[in-house]
Amino acid sequence: MIVFDKVTKVYPDGTVALEEASLTIEPKEFVSIVGHSGAGKTTLAKMLLAEEKPTSGNIFYESLDINKLRKQDIHYFRRKIGTVFQDFRLLPNKTVYENISFAMEMSGRDDEEISSDVPHVLDLVDLTNKAYNFPHELSGGEKQRVAIARAIVNQPDIIIADEPTGNLDPINTNEIIQILKKINDLGTTIILTTHNKGVIDALGKRVITMENGKIIRDDKNGRYVLYK
Repeated sequence: MIVFDKVTKVYPDGTVALEEASLTIEPKEFVSIVGHSGAGKTTLAKMLLAEEKPTSGNIFYESLDINKLRKQDIHYFRRKIGTVFQDFRLLPNKTVYENISFAMEMSGRDDEEISSDVPHVLDLVDLTNKAYNFPHELSGGEKQRVAIARAIVNQPDIIIADEPTGNLDPINTNEIIQILKKINDLGTTIILTTHNKGVIDALGKRVITMENGKIIRDDKNGRYVLYK
C-alpha cells in the first residue's frame, strides 16, 4: 500500500508543486494520474521514488516512511519500483537483451537468473525476435517495450510509467497500454501519468486528477476530465 498523507512540496523559488496531497493506492491497483503540465504529476512520482523530499507531510510504502530512509537505504528501496519514461532512456551501444540484462546486473542478479528471466520478459513484451537488435534499429513502440521489459525484469512491486506513450502513434500507444494492463493483471501496481484522453477513457480504471498541485478528483472508474 502507498499512502500520501497531506504532502506539500514548496521549491526554494516559492513554487508550490504539491499542496496537502493525500491519497492511498492499494496493492495491485492500476491508477492513472492526469493534469495539465505543472499540475504536480511528476513531483508526485519523484516523491515516491525518494528523488524529492516533501516540505511537509509523509509518504509511506507499507509501513516504511520514505522520507526517513537513510541515504544508503534508498537504492534498495528503489528496487521495489520500476520506471518507464517517455524518452525510453535505453543504452544505445547495448542490444535489447543487454539493455535488460544490465538492469539485472545492477541489482546484483547472477548469470543464471539473467539467462532465465530476460527471455521471459522479452516474450511478455513480444520482442523475442528483436533480442539482438540495437535501439537505433527499433521503432518507437519497440523501444518503449524494451523500456518496460527493463522496468519489470527485477520483479518490482510497482511500475511508474511517466507519459510512456507521449511519443507514440495510436497503434503503438494501444500496444503499450495492453502490456501495462497485462503486467497489472500479473499482480504489479501500475501508476500511469498521461495526457492521452483516449487511453484514460479506454482503461476504465481509477483516475486521479491534479490541478495546481492539488488533487481535485479521484474517480474509481474514471474518465479524463480536465477543467479550463
